[in-house]
Amino acid sequence: MMDLLSAIPWMDLAPFIVIGFLAQLVDSALGMAFGLLSNAMLVLFGIPPAWAGATTRSVESFTSGVSGIAHVLQRNVDWPLFARLVVPGIIGAIAGVWLSVLIRSEVFRPVLLVYLLAIGAYLLWRAPRRPQTFRRTRMIGPLGLFGGFFDASGGGGWGPLVTGNLLAQGMTPRMAIGTANAAEFFVTVTALAAFIGMLGPGAFTAAASGLLIGGAVGAPLGAWLTRRLAPTLLLQLVGGALIAIGILGFASLMFAPIPSFPRI
Repeated sequence: MMDLLSAIPWMDLAPFIVIGFLAQLVDSALGMAFGLLSNAMLVLFGIPPAWAGATTRSVESFTSGVSGIAHVLQRNVDWPLFARLVVPGIIGAIAGVWLSVLIRSEVFRPVLLVYLLAIGAYLLWRAPRRPQTFRRTRMIGPLGLFGGFFDASGGGGWGPLVTGNLLAQGMTPRMAIGTANAAEFFVTVTALAAFIGMLGPGAFTAAASGLLIGGAVGAPLGAWLTRRLAPTLLLQLVGGALIAIGILGFASLMFAPIPSFPRI
């Protein structure tokens, strides 16, 4: 066992372990942004954007599972809502993969980004003014369907779209984040299975291995933070993250030198 551990190139993996840890810590705590953060930092390390996207998608199919389990253990999952989200999400993911072959998903991206900016601004405005109280959530099936579609079609969006919408409807922040994280695993695995022929085993490079190790460590800590942070602070953090995602997304559409992050 010691010989096996000593044979692992830890110095080469260290930067990617840190990236995976930080990205998954934020994703587990806020219900979004693993793809955005990991893609951005991988590109800064000199990895081509297309390869960074493939690496992130392959790793996220595992880290989202770890994050989902961590939220289950922290009792952050609303199981009836989970059931209403996951089946439409899987259907949407399959449709997204299929349609991405026929049409360019970029045509939908500006609409999604405007929506995320609006939800982010609303959550920032609402956080100090109106306490979160659980109420019956609506349009969950279509929400899961569109979240899965954007997630798999290359535009991304499960975390920001689903988590942001649930919070805007007034759901308890930790339950909205935990439930969206748990359902995301099944959506991500479905999308990965549909794309597996294009990804191939080559996606599991040193970068992917490091992201996976760091993400597996960061996921439980993020779920623990979700349960303990004040609801108002969680709303503000999610609102700020949504606005940042929207601004970076529009920048990637407007300026060619800025890398386009295919998974937010």
